[in-house]
Amino acid sequence: MTAHFPIVSRLVIVACLAACITGCPAEQDTAIRDTAKPAESATENKVEPVTAAAAVPPELTNTFKYIKPGLSEDELLAGWISLFDGSTLFGWNVPQETNWRVEDNCIVADAGDISLLTTPFAFGDFELRCDFHLAKGGNSGVFLRTANDVTNPATDTYELNICDGHPTHKTGSFVGRHVAKNVPAVEDEWHTFHVICNGNNIKVLLDAREIVDFTDDSANARSIGSIGLQMNKGRVAFRNVYFKPLASKELFSGSNLTGFRDVPGNKCKFSVIDGLIHAEGGPGFLETEDTFQDFVLHVEANIHDEKAIADGRPANSGVFFRALAGTEAAPSHGYELQIQNDFKDGDRTLPLDFGSGGIYRREPARYIVADNNEWFTETLIAQGNRFATFVNGYQVLYWVDDRKPDENPRKGMRLAAGHMSLQGHDPTTNLEFRSLSVHELKAK
Repeated sequence: MTAHFPIVSRLVIVACLAACITGCPAEQDTAIRDTAKPAESATENKVEPVTAAAAVPPELTNTFKYIKPGLSEDELLAGWISLFDGSTLFGWNVPQETNWRVEDNCIVADAGDISLLTTPFAFGDFELRCDFHLAKGGNSGVFLRTANDVTNPATDTYELNICDGHPTHKTGSFVGRHVAKNVPAVEDEWHTFHVICNGNNIKVLLDAREIVDFTDDSANARSIGSIGLQMNKGRVAFRNVYFKPLASKELFSGSNLTGFRDVPGNKCKFSVIDGLIHAEGGPGFLETEDTFQDFVLHVEANIHDEKAIADGRPANSGVFFRALAGTEAAPSHGYELQIQNDFKDGDRTLPLDFGSGGIYRREPARYIVADNNEWFTETLIAQGNRFATFVNGYQVLYWVDDRKPDENPRKGMRLAAGHMSLQGHDPTTNLEFRSLSVHELKAK
């Protein structure tokens, strides 16, 4: 998504520098304060055991700089997101027994106990790409579908090893499960893994050459788990950690609104024009007939602001999820993934109305990535009471809903499935949706 910054009379747009230097993205000039929210850490295998953290460590305050992910427009449209923001460990479970940190736009660890830096979400079928650099004589790995506590790599995870000196399972092998053959040494240089986990088959490419095509027909096959980056011995660095779920379901056919229904009392006109869902006017909602519980949602939207500016207000919309069936009296009782690209005082860290990627009234986006009158992507991961959002591939939110349970997400935490609905916010609403797809996550 090439960024263009339209002139808006009440906003001063901050241009973001996005060059590429030696494979790591460039940084924006202004440093920004933000908070990462680490959760429980993971452990290693019983061959090289570690002690799991007994409690969630305190919040880590990090300085971040907006760094545009190195994903092409085609990759963004295909659903790729960046799990690493290039400047902080925001959105990861950060074990405290190891010195995980960010150096030169890379995730780095080289001291402390053996540990895993893990995603707070468990994934089933997906693609993963990441660059890695292991110091000579070191030992590391990328853990796939991993349990939080790994005591045996042959049962609790798929440990994609990075260790040229391992006695039995060298680089590219799955420890305790599969031995990769004819894999070149990787120490002391940057390399790239591209992993495809699809059902019980896992393919691994090293620097674009396939080195593993492994089908796990054992009783210990795993269908879901977190993604983990390991520090075992020596210095290891990771960068460009990109992720895409497989086998998403399209909610919009491109030709009609089959599968959707108007919520009673709707004043917004939803129609299909030139293969796009066009929403004009409001308030009102277009609701899915199906319900969804845990999922990865991919949205492509373009919100126009001419009518809103003329009316003296920001352009506003949203996608509601895990919502109760809408009624005229209660049309939108759900969580709201905000669509709102305006910000305060020319500062993209100060979103209006929680900002695109924010969960309205719950947690604001930490940065406004997109602009009005341009197509952009939003990705939402919802699993249990944990939520993460990405705009144009960049993570802008990680939030844990720790409220008391309630059927209505406006009043408390809702874990049950619910409808999704597109919002026409007010009479100035004028936007399109180009793609809406859902990858449903399996139960842990």
